[in-house]
Amino acid sequence: MTGPALHLSGVVLPEGVHRDVWVRDGRITFEPVPGAETVSRGGFLLPGLVDAHCHVGIGRGGVHVADVEGLRGQALAERDAGVLALRDCGSPVDTRVLDEHEDLPRIIRAGRHLAAPRRYIPDLAIELEPAELADQVRVQARRGDGWVKLVGDWIDRGVGDLAPEWPDDAVAAAITAAHEEGARVTAHTFGTDALPGLIRAGIDCIEHGTGLTEDLVGEMAARGTAVVPTLVNVQNFPGFAAAGEQRFPAYASTMRRLYASSGAVVRAAFEAGVPVFAGTDAGGGIDHGVIADEVRALHAAGLPAEAAVAAASWRAREWLGLPCIEEGAAADVVVYETDPRTDLDSLQRPQRLVLRGRVVG
Repeated sequence: MTGPALHLSGVVLPEGVHRDVWVRDGRITFEPVPGAETVSRGGFLLPGLVDAHCHVGIGRGGVHVADVEGLRGQALAERDAGVLALRDCGSPVDTRVLDEHEDLPRIIRAGRHLAAPRRYIPDLAIELEPAELADQVRVQARRGDGWVKLVGDWIDRGVGDLAPEWPDDAVAAAITAAHEEGARVTAHTFGTDALPGLIRAGIDCIEHGTGLTEDLVGEMAARGTAVVPTLVNVQNFPGFAAAGEQRFPAYASTMRRLYASSGAVVRAAFEAGVPVFAGTDAGGGIDHGVIADEVRALHAAGLPAEAAVAAASWRAREWLGLPCIEEGAAADVVVYETDPRTDLDSLQRPQRLVLRGRVVG
């Protein structure tokens, strides 16, 4: 479906040049379109934001959200915050029905979480023995949109602390299988011990990554392995520690240590050249629509303001294969009154939303 011809004018980011932009048949053009309706004049035109780690279909407390209105509500909260594309890092619910809703953000899915038996949040993951992992990775690669999600570590109640979920040979076989299927692989990790095997096996991205060390950061930079720090979720680590203190004091200590060093880890990764992207981990314990909070957290951790915005906009879009504000691209644009590269708070106040060439806010 194509929308009406539109006209916007303002400073196009990231180039920082004032331009007139037209939308015809849902796509951007810099050639004037006669009769186009002017829907925004002035301000700053930013390529639609990306939440690079969220979970549509997971509600508070890990409850499955399967009804269409519930799914729409989560996606709309993201859209109204300026997020026009979502990287869904694992959901127990099939959200393909939302692809029919052109007023909702694009969703790039990673299929189901893959975890070891009794080693993750109940009912969220497909639980597998190591020998089964590679075959199930192939299944999820075919069901997703070019991504597969592994649970790399979680609390091992027998150990009383975070521990890897998989032996290194199972990880290597799984990542090879995904790549053969044309999919990229990402993994949840909080601690350190699972990371060497994942990175050496050629994983494409690490989620959270609070356990990264200087050596691991250097290896990720050399390989081009990305990290999505989800700092708004890391803010919950002290609460996780307190909840586990009585039964698992070693785990509680680990989570407090990881929280204390989380900002320094992100700063070290960025300074080493590791690609850093903004994701909120929305779904479960995090509300949808808080991408501005994550961008501010990245800046507080040490990313320059412009780099923090890029991590949620043009660089994230490039990473996921989505176009920006360019000739012939699908028109996904957010307009702000002030320059978000210098005024991060402006990300809380989108003035105009154009999604798939239609004004949706």
